[in-house]
Amino acid sequence: MQQISMNDIARWQAEHKDFQLIDVRDPSEHEAKNIGGILIPLAEIMKNKDKIQLGKPVVFYCKRGIRSQIAIQKLQRKLPKVEFYNLEGGIGK
Repeated sequence: MQQISMNDIARWQAEHKDFQLIDVRDPSEHEAKNIGGILIPLAEIMKNKDKIQLGKPVVFYCKRGIRSQIAIQKLQRKLPKVEFYNLEGGIGK
């Protein structure tokens, strides 16, 4: 599984790289701290896979990086051609 750091995300944003950020945490966690991603909680990821933008890198994140890894594992089977990244270590508290 491809990993990406917060520094890499900041660089992509500064370079205006076209990518999608997806937060797989719960709504209350998303409200408390958000780095700009759309919210698709892990429990709803498969029924919302149509929200994933094909043709660009997709970065998933959560608090520690575990739920985002699970989301990628589930989605890779259904969307094998999408370039998925997991935010290494998550976004913390």
